[in-house]
Amino acid sequence: MTTGTLTPMFAALADETRWSILTALGEGDASATALAGRLPVSRQAIARHLSVLQEVGLVEPVRAGRELRFRVVGAELSATAQKLDAIGREWDRRLAAIKEIAEGL
Repeated sequence: MTTGTLTPMFAALADETRWSILTALGEGDASATALAGRLPVSRQAIARHLSVLQEVGLVEPVRAGRELRFRVVGAELSATAQKLDAIGREWDRRLAAIKEIAEGL
């Protein structure tokens, strides 16, 4: 995953409703209609939010009979978490080096 792919993902996650949708989908697959019943947002708005989440690869549609349900793509979330963890480890390494230099003065 490159930095270029993280920017649209973070932009998609910047919306509180999309976080709520991901949280709800974390409990199990659901249709836009079912999500609209659980969240204070219209079905049309849910569909637009799902489209944004699908564009960045965080959710995928799954056909269940005549119903279209959505599920979270855990691999994308894990890859993003790993990238953030790598950034955090690099900053920890840099700060430890600065501390070592400062203590040596």
